[in-house]
Amino acid sequence: MAEDRKDGAATVTAADARKVAFGAFVGTALEWYDFFLYGTAAALVFNRLYFATDDAVVATLAAFASFAVGFVARPLGAVIFGHLGDRIGRKRCLVVTVTMIGIVTGLIGVLPDFTTIGLAAPLLLTLLRLLQGVAVGGEWGGAVTLAVEHAPPERRGRYAAMPQIGSPVGTLLSSGAFLAVAQLPPGSFDAWGWRIPFLAAFPLLGIAVWLRRRVEESPLFEKLLEEDARASSPVREVLVRAWPQLAVGAGSTLLGVGGFYLITTFAISYGTTQLDLPRSLMLGATLVAAAVEIGVLVAGGRLAERYGAWRVTVGGGLASALTAFPAFWLIDTRSAVAVVVGVTLATALLSVPYAVSGALLSELFPPHLRYSGVALSANLAGVVSGFVPLAATALLAAGGGSSLLPALLLVGIALVTAGAGAVAPRMFAEQDPVTTRG
Repeated sequence: MAEDRKDGAATVTAADARKVAFGAFVGTALEWYDFFLYGTAAALVFNRLYFATDDAVVATLAAFASFAVGFVARPLGAVIFGHLGDRIGRKRCLVVTVTMIGIVTGLIGVLPDFTTIGLAAPLLLTLLRLLQGVAVGGEWGGAVTLAVEHAPPERRGRYAAMPQIGSPVGTLLSSGAFLAVAQLPPGSFDAWGWRIPFLAAFPLLGIAVWLRRRVEESPLFEKLLEEDARASSPVREVLVRAWPQLAVGAGSTLLGVGGFYLITTFAISYGTTQLDLPRSLMLGATLVAAAVEIGVLVAGGRLAERYGAWRVTVGGGLASALTAFPAFWLIDTRSAVAVVVGVTLATALLSVPYAVSGALLSELFPPHLRYSGVALSANLAGVVSGFVPLAATALLAAGGGSSLLPALLLVGIALVTAGAGAVAPRMFAEQDPVTTRG
């Protein structure tokens, strides 16, 4: 339990801080498992079973367009849950978001395809994706805020990285689930096999809700309640008074989200359709990359504590820009080992700024606007990121099937993040007494 000190800081025991961070991690892992499932299915299933057309490129574009809808909806979730999180509490909102996305994902697993219900199939699928986006839009910002506000100040970097680790774990679970069902005969895979990973969201939801309900509310938010220091309209205040921080925050998170989807969701489609590589190889490369990413995220959190989150963001952005072309050249060799190395290298480097994005965004916004500011920043970047696979596919077609233009897109995204990281220190909010270790 949190107690107040004479200097105004809230005291939280190390055990409580770890419990909160673990709860944030588990909930975020489920959120990203559900969200990433759609991206993998868009590349392997939805383009054939829900967006039926004789033109494979058009079908893929349509599937990725529905994929992008989830990202367009994320700012709406950030507005709704950011307002509620800064008004009624972080914990309550996080229970709602994890429940919402678990139910929606399970429903995708029972949705009839185009041959069964016709045009209603892609329309309903897109609607469910939109609801997924609303839930995720409120999830990550709240999880990061709750973890940071329970963390000892000197360890915010590692605690802020905990929700980030949910991303590669979600990737491992979703890609691993699809890799398993991909071993089924093609007929069985299309008929029912691909649905199993989506239906697994129901039992996973029960675990996540149980953990979320056991987590204590943010001690800093409770102090804001006591002092009646909450913003009356936190989202409006962020948009009107903190829009420079909002822009910088969005730019700093662009690589970790948009770059990730370029090197995973787009790369899976590119490898299987353009290079005729096996589905199992591309999914396997994603699994290896996700496993390596976990280590990168842990290390990134420690680096943020030592050198500052903004410096780590700049370094990761520049490194990603330098290795974008080599990563795609490795994939283009069609060699299994080279493909795995290319995907893993690109994912590892773009994960460096992603590891510290929670810590960086938390420094940009004061406590009474933090949930809204963090959520809006990340999800504005998410809107752009949702169109990255679509844009990369269009660039691929424009370039005659060459990976040159998609790789150049990755360079541009990486440089935006590096630039935002360099500007961020000028906009940091005044330090607040979040917690000290008891």
